[in-house]
Amino acid sequence: MPNSERPDSGAPPTENAIEVPFADLAPETLRNLAEEFVTRDGTDYGAVEKDLDAKVAGLMRELESGDAKIYFEAESGSINIVATRRLG
Repeated sequence: MPNSERPDSGAPPTENAIEVPFADLAPETLRNLAEEFVTRDGTDYGAVEKDLDAKVAGLMRELESGDAKIYFEAESGSINIVATRRLG
């Protein structure tokens, strides 16, 4: 998947963030989270716009391959998906 399509929600998670393994989430919860993430303002998918199912499928591939991770920040109550290239 080209870099312009990878999850990129900004800065890496804070030190208080907890990684949430995607496989630990119920399928419906994971789908809802993925849909919410790919429809956030500012999410860039490159020159060619994709439909919701294509965006979600791409994100799921990133999670399955370990190229993206889900983090929960209890202080703010926020959930974010971050490309692992931003974590290094």
